[in-house]
Amino acid sequence: MAKTPSYICQSCGAAHSKWSGRCDACGAWNSIVEEVPLSSGPAAKSLGTKRGKGMVLNDLAGSETPPPRETSGIAELDRVLGGGLVPASAILVGGDPGIGKSTLLLQAAASFARSGVSCIYVSGEEATAQVRMRAGRLGLSDAPVRLAAETNLRNILTTLEKEKPDLAIIDSIQTMWADNVDSAPGSVSQVRAAAHELTTFAKRHGIAVVLVGHVTKEGQIAGPRVVEHMVDTVLYFEGERGHPYRILRAVKNRFGPADEIGVFEMTGSGLAEVSNPSALFLGEHETPQPGMAVFAGIEGSRPVLCEIQALVAPTPHSQPRRSTVGWDGGRLAMILAVLESRCAIPFSGLDVYLNVAGGLRVREPAADLAVAAALLSAREDVALPPKTVIFGEISLSGALRPAAQAENRLKEAAKLGFSSAIAPTQSRSLKIEGMAVRPFPDLAALVGDIFGAG
Repeated sequence: MAKTPSYICQSCGAAHSKWSGRCDACGAWNSIVEEVPLSSGPAAKSLGTKRGKGMVLNDLAGSETPPPRETSGIAELDRVLGGGLVPASAILVGGDPGIGKSTLLLQAAASFARSGVSCIYVSGEEATAQVRMRAGRLGLSDAPVRLAAETNLRNILTTLEKEKPDLAIIDSIQTMWADNVDSAPGSVSQVRAAAHELTTFAKRHGIAVVLVGHVTKEGQIAGPRVVEHMVDTVLYFEGERGHPYRILRAVKNRFGPADEIGVFEMTGSGLAEVSNPSALFLGEHETPQPGMAVFAGIEGSRPVLCEIQALVAPTPHSQPRRSTVGWDGGRLAMILAVLESRCAIPFSGLDVYLNVAGGLRVREPAADLAVAAALLSAREDVALPPKTVIFGEISLSGALRPAAQAENRLKEAAKLGFSSAIAPTQSRSLKIEGMAVRPFPDLAALVGDIFGAG
């Protein structure tokens, strides 16, 4: 029986039963191509015709030691990796164009190589002379890193098998070309095949492999999502082009905590570590201004304080504008609805702008209360109490829900000179030296106490 042709969108990876000019999943035009399955012929026949080998079964209890790790000497990178590089691991690093992925990995390769880890850097986007120019600009020319410019996957695997390095960096996976796959480099099938071959090679030979991945306009790593399932660790390199600060975030890590972050600053000599990110994302909090609130958040295992800014202004349009930078726009709409429904504070006829200072992206629900306080402060043109941090999740009923790791948030705030905190009632029992906690049961109580309304 003939196989049904498979048509795959090269932009989002969606499968279609027939060709069409526009992908129904992502809306891209002329991105659907027919692709040949990776396995065909005798290997694709029913498994019932051939008996395989039996598996070795083990118990859950065991005495295996944790995997050894190699530290790079870059503390922020080692933190995100969970304590260092694990041998035979596959790591995928994604980020916007020009954000500094190649710079970060070249610095990491040099740092690993100087500590005795043999490293090969394979670039599919630049010539070796261009990589050397960047290394010279970063002061890394003396590092014992071996370079190659190649896109043929077969040649790369042959070289890695011969040289047997401890670490191989592939920049980038979208430029790799597998000659056994009949499609162009960067297509879904090519990316899937290259990632599978490199990940399998890493496990079989005990070599750690770092893959650089491009991202789509939505911020997701380009290619099939199965690539993210194949690898052990997925890192995103984030940052705003107008800011010098960069955040390396782990969204998946089999050898350490997910959602851990490392903070860097882009300088003329490369990426510099930022050991105290809270001071980085905070403005001058001695003289607070209307529309400004300080949120005590948690990023991975690290408490981070950041400044949330709000601006509320009359709109000349029939439809008020809602604009957010660094926060979820849908959650902003929810908080505005709660303020109007539960606290009788309308925002109709008002444009609302919300910004997280420093280019940080906040995903925590615990930022709800800080956002609401900043909005109310901007609307009433009243500054919040000085040296005060705010955290807490807002429910649809207007009640305040507790935030995880409240004690760590308060300790970080006290260390940076803050003396009071606005938090849900459940944080009342926390006793932090130099920190006074003002507990509130719901949003209406906060509005009435601080802004004299509600």
